[in-house]
Amino acid sequence: MRKQFDRALNELTNLLVEMAKLSEDAIEKSIHALVNQDEEAAKAVITGDSRIDSLEKEIEQKALSIIIKFQPVAADLRSVTTALKMVADIERIADQATDISSITLKMIGQEYCKKIEHIPLMAKNAVKMVNESVKSFINQDIILAKEVIKSDDIVDDMFSEIRDELILHMKKEPDCAEQVIYFMMIAKYIERIGDHAVNIAEWTIFDLTGIHKNSRIL
Repeated sequence: MRKQFDRALNELTNLLVEMAKLSEDAIEKSIHALVNQDEEAAKAVITGDSRIDSLEKEIEQKALSIIIKFQPVAADLRSVTTALKMVADIERIADQATDISSITLKMIGQEYCKKIEHIPLMAKNAVKMVNESVKSFINQDIILAKEVIKSDDIVDDMFSEIRDELILHMKKEPDCAEQVIYFMMIAKYIERIGDHAVNIAEWTIFDLTGIHKNSRIL
């Protein structure tokens, strides 16, 4: 029975990793589409979201099946519960990438009124947070999970800098208001991606300790 549970949990983890990788790729592709005004790439991100949604449902069904079949307790139950919690954040990360691509499609063919080099840099940091948060779960690495949580300050600071810069630019160039609002929305989506990575890291810590945000749950 133990071997069967371990095998089922491993399959669940593999699906979670696949979903996370697709979400990371979606973020990177959405930023590529933004920077290069790549209409096909933006559309591919939106189309690819259906596969991620499908994986979310498959993971949820497998996790519930494991709970019903094996009735895990203690650390085993935490692992399955963590997977269920993480899948929601990974799905939201993919949704943010889709939102970015949808905005990009509205600007296809327009000349950008300002350079957007800070947004790709912010996205790079957010993708790193997602990658490392999932890696902390796979490797059961509490130190890495805590590093992800700390690194959220970097992404938050970058968002504040970009927001202030965009507001200043809009004041100087009122005709650019629509694009500025779009860029602001994209920066906010990236900031939320960082928040979801933090959530994943916090659930990893729960998986290892039974403590979530300083409260013992299980």
